Amino acid sequence: MSHTEFKDWPAMAANLIPAVRELHKSTPGVMKAFREMGAAAHEGGALDAKTKELLAVAIAVAVRCDPCITFHVEGARKHGATREEIAETMGLAVYMGAGPSAMYAAQALEAYDQYTDKAG
Repeated sequence: MSHTEFKDWPAMAANLIPAVRELHKSTPGVMKAFREMGAAAHEGGALDAKTKELLAVAIAVAVRCDPCITFHVEGARKHGATREEIAETMGLAVYMGAGPSAMYAAQALEAYDQYTDKAG
């Protein structure tokens, strides 16, 4: 697998955290509700945590959200997703989102590779 330097996905996540913290301070009620919604979406149920993260990666690609890609790729990886599972998920995202999703799908695979290298 080859690596590119198009974007540094782990750095993107780390660099965004201060801005997200500021958003939490600036809009505490909204962000509290957002956290609670996220917690509810991630609760146990028919889908396991890895599957939910893979779904989130596919949606992130389809809506073209770089920060969403980096956070959910790492979430999927931490829940045991393999590169092959990310790639298969990207196939579905491309199918649903056509050309623009193909460009973001390539980036999501790159993000997985960078996180794997960093976890080393």
